[in-house]
Amino acid sequence: MQMFQVIAETITNPPIPHEPHKQSLKAWAMYCLRDKGFKVVYAQNADFAIEPKGKDKVYFKVTNNAEEVDNSCNWIIWDSTTKSVSLKPLS
Repeated sequence: MQMFQVIAETITNPPIPHEPHKQSLKAWAMYCLRDKGFKVVYAQNADFAIEPKGKDKVYFKVTNNAEEVDNSCNWIIWDSTTKSVSLKPLS
């Protein structure tokens, strides 16, 4: 299974729900990905990175505002209206 498919499934069917009043989107996303077995590491120009074995880091930013999304890296987006999370891979 492709890494982005697993990430999308992980954030849309998370081990714990995202509760914005309890934790940041960044902390929640990092927790969910670590829980799924991903190695989540520091990233200088993004919110965090995933380090697949034997491959280059894959960078992610998180946002509560879909208008911030650009093509600088992969995005995890929280929609407060629908209370759902989505993944926008780098295109």
